[in-house]
Amino acid sequence: MFGKAISSELLFDFVVPWTVVQSQRWILSAMSRHGQDLVTMLWRILGNDQDVCDAYQNTFLQLAHYQAGRKPEHVKAYIFRTASNIAITVLRRKIAEKKRLSRVAGVQRRVDSPEKQLDSKFLVETLRCCMAQLPEHLRDVVMLRDLAELSYAQIGQMLGITPATARVYRCKAIQLLAVWMGKERE
Repeated sequence: MFGKAISSELLFDFVVPWTVVQSQRWILSAMSRHGQDLVTMLWRILGNDQDVCDAYQNTFLQLAHYQAGRKPEHVKAYIFRTASNIAITVLRRKIAEKKRLSRVAGVQRRVDSPEKQLDSKFLVETLRCCMAQLPEHLRDVVMLRDLAELSYAQIGQMLGITPATARVYRCKAIQLLAVWMGKERE
């Protein structure tokens, strides 16, 4: 099972370093340097083994194909931004599928059972869905700060904003999430 404690080294071991073209070795270096932090962030966003593996793989595939194999100026920023965008896409697809299935089954979207309202998995899934609906600039800051556990200075550098702006964006995002989560519970 994948779980939170997965080592990025296990994912890294699937790559055979000697078969990689010399000009692409920087990708292997990026995988070993940032892989564990990336897996941690993806796990917190997606909470599902298969989705985390898929998002991890897609992130590094996009990195390998970035401008015909050229290295981005800020590799770490590129990796985390790409991974969070992939994770959001996965969440949006799940939301759309869940809505489609609930319409087909005729099930109400609202959950009235107190047991389900208190169920932590339900709350986490609701939070993930709400995070997927945040505007991109707010969502990026929340994911990098709360899920990737980066400092405001690092976030500002990655997103090209000041640390103070990152704090303001996070505050706005948290306020929106609180309102949306309150409406979901009603």
